[in-house]
Amino acid sequence: MKYVSVAIMPLHELKNLRTILIFVFLILVDLYSKYLVFNNIDLYQFIKITPFFDITHIHNFGVSFGLFSGTISPLYLIIIGLLVVSFIIFLLVNAQDKLEQWGLFIIICGALANIIDRFINGYVIDFIYLHINQYYWPAFNFADIYISIGIIMILFNLLRKIKKQ
Repeated sequence: MKYVSVAIMPLHELKNLRTILIFVFLILVDLYSKYLVFNNIDLYQFIKITPFFDITHIHNFGVSFGLFSGTISPLYLIIIGLLVVSFIIFLLVNAQDKLEQWGLFIIICGALANIIDRFINGYVIDFIYLHINQYYWPAFNFADIYISIGIIMILFNLLRKIKKQ
């Protein structure tokens, strides 16, 4: 009977259900990947996957790229993160087109996944490590990828609007 009720839902409710499922999926993928890293890779261990890609286990006590690590308490970072997410939700509610809405939505997913991780652990687990020769990019996680993709979507949308004018 549950399947029948989904089939006769109004279209806007199906879109809301789809959005909720995507939201839950993205956050669970991030948190589960961090769980796997935490339980299977020793802290600061590096596992070489390709010549430029390693999986590692790093605890990030700061914000992006470890900035302010150890100088701001996890509680304050959580509060600041929630305030930023609240502002992004405001932007999402007032967004004018779909690409902007999806970009903001994906940023919210990434931000909340990292906030949940910080709430659980007191830090964020980073594990994707890219490098070329002696050039290294700071470790990151799926939530960071979501945030980056969302920003790219918003910038692309902004450039598209500027080009139309």
